[in-house]
Amino acid sequence: MSRKIKDIKRELITFLLLLPAVFVCLPIIMLVTGSVMSNGELRQHLSPVFSDALDYISWKIVPDYPTFGNYGKLLFMTPQFFVLFWNSIKMVGCILAGQLLVGVPAAWAFAMYKVKGSRALFVLYVVLMLLPFQVTMLSSYLVLNKLGMLNTQQAVILPAVFSTFPVFLTYGGFRCIPMQLLEAARIDGAGELRIFCTIGLPLGKSGLLSAMVLGFLEYWNMMEQPMAFLEDKSLWPLSLYLPEITWAQAGYAFTTSIITLIPAVFVFIWGQDYLEQGIIFSGLKE
Repeated sequence: MSRKIKDIKRELITFLLLLPAVFVCLPIIMLVTGSVMSNGELRQHLSPVFSDALDYISWKIVPDYPTFGNYGKLLFMTPQFFVLFWNSIKMVGCILAGQLLVGVPAAWAFAMYKVKGSRALFVLYVVLMLLPFQVTMLSSYLVLNKLGMLNTQQAVILPAVFSTFPVFLTYGGFRCIPMQLLEAARIDGAGELRIFCTIGLPLGKSGLLSAMVLGFLEYWNMMEQPMAFLEDKSLWPLSLYLPEITWAQAGYAFTTSIITLIPAVFVFIWGQDYLEQGIIFSGLKE
């Protein structure tokens, strides 16, 4: 009897866990379905959105007449989509590379070298991390204007390179390295650069990779920074392509969303283990 009760409890818990997952997956299913619907079928289902009718929209999981015309239009007849796609790849790649060069050594210094004022400086880093972009937008705009970088992709890349978040996350990974191991390497004659490259980076790669994964997901979908600093639409990232699509192109918008989502999903699936470890590192206390 007790075994049956345990089985019922397990099934109930599984159901309760799967129910939110279904609601989370429903928008993705809607995107996939809408991307293969014809314009006439989409207009039929979404007519309350296009008109002023006080009615609810309808939807079908399986379209009546599926078509891949929207994918063909996007991939073969829309060159501006690839321009913005390349802009996103270029900006995100430069940002992550810059964070590796700037943020990782800074995190190593904070974690391994205790000097006067380092703790206060790290607390300042954490405080800066909590400030949203809207708070620093005006000051960033003025600085970039003085430097003559407005309406260039450097205006988006450079502020993100010096973001404090990758420093904070990578710091947690480096803090897990035993200090005795570093002391043993110094006794053996290893220099600080060699210790950083041969011990610090391999052992702290979990925090580093989690920072890179979260950074990719954040900057792949960024909208405020390019809208504030870029006027030329040919410099925009892919995240600003969808707001330019009208409701008359609903199927095209669904298709664009799917294509835009693919790199983020791929990176998330590849780095989900590192994300879990990064969350653990961010919660460690000294």
